[in-house]
Amino acid sequence: MLAQFRGYERSVRLLMVNQFTINLGFYMLMPYLAAHLSGTLGLAGWTVGLVLGIRNFTQQGMFLVGGTLADRLGYKPLIVAGCLLRTVGFAALGVSASLPALIAASAATGLAGALFNPAVRAYLARDAGEQRVAAFALFNVFYQAGILLGPLVGMALTAVDFRTTCLAAAGVFAVLSVVQIRALPARRGAEPAGGPERAGVLAQWRGVLANRPFLLFAGAMTGAYVLSFQVYLALPLEVRRLGGDGGGGTAATALLFVVSGLGTVLLQTRVTRWCRARIAPGAALGVGLVLMGAAFVPLLVSSGLPVPGSGTGRWALAVGPPALAALLLALGTMVAYPFEMDTVVRLSGDRLVATHYGLYNTVCGIGITLGNLLTGAALDTARSAGLSALPWLGLTVLGLLCAAALHALHRSGRLDGSAVVAG
Repeated sequence: MLAQFRGYERSVRLLMVNQFTINLGFYMLMPYLAAHLSGTLGLAGWTVGLVLGIRNFTQQGMFLVGGTLADRLGYKPLIVAGCLLRTVGFAALGVSASLPALIAASAATGLAGALFNPAVRAYLARDAGEQRVAAFALFNVFYQAGILLGPLVGMALTAVDFRTTCLAAAGVFAVLSVVQIRALPARRGAEPAGGPERAGVLAQWRGVLANRPFLLFAGAMTGAYVLSFQVYLALPLEVRRLGGDGGGGTAATALLFVVSGLGTVLLQTRVTRWCRARIAPGAALGVGLVLMGAAFVPLLVSSGLPVPGSGTGRWALAVGPPALAALLLALGTMVAYPFEMDTVVRLSGDRLVATHYGLYNTVCGIGITLGNLLTGAALDTARSAGLSALPWLGLTVLGLLCAAALHALHRSGRLDGSAVVAG
């Protein structure tokens, strides 16, 4: 992995390290923000939900704008602007106590992500060239490593004071901003002068929205994001339901993220290398979705088992199936993610790549929101009606349906990008 890392251009290596640092700073703070808002500041539950929801809504809603600006202004300015804005947002979260200030700070952190995320992926795709798939696999290693380490650092800092955590996270983004200003080369998309990026924004958006293969692909891949997000929703709730809210339940919930993150760090590049040697890119996407759907089979099976009243048996039932599900979800993501990122570039025809990434993130973000609402409703229904298998069956079926849709797109040739390039 180290040799592979050294083999890329300096800009690609810097983007990977940057993404690790971005996730380190973000996950130092965000897992502990709700407790700070409700505990230290004493905000009501609905206001905590509002502050957190504003960040997610702003980020998802502005991805398309961030991608469009990156295609028009270049990738580096949007990456730097996003990091600077997050520096301000995180510092403000640490020193603000009024609701309007907290909402503004939360919106700033969300907008920051919308600015740099599409630009980073488009930049990486451009400079990695023909090695895009392998580069995105290694990028995911750095991405997951930041998620894995960030909460541990944040836990230590929050034990001192949450304001310390916020200021430390803001400091991480401030340093990152300076490094990128000084070291990250300026890059633009490979669009000739006078091309579509010189047209109006609405004309650009109409062109992207007219890309039917891309929209079909984004819709099919939405299921992958709904499934992977269950590491944050359905799996922790299941652990808590059986394992309780005490220290054992907290440790079991943390284990889900360790299994997912550490598995990716250790296996991602090997899984991608194996898939590239044996599976066509379009087929690999379907395989990834099948694995993600199959991740909920252990929970489906365990839902039919009698639940021990207490002791080791109950704890094993609370931890074992969810941990196995988290591992299979991570494995499915490992298979699909590098090919997914590459497919977005191919379906864009290498034109307005950041705009395509922005719209793709927005579509998937909407899908996550709707999927979580339905999953939450299924969990509530399952508990009240005694149908404990219902949510796991629904998630398994979702994975298989999305895999079938991707297989159909692959078989029809709509994922190879040739029709887009020819147009």
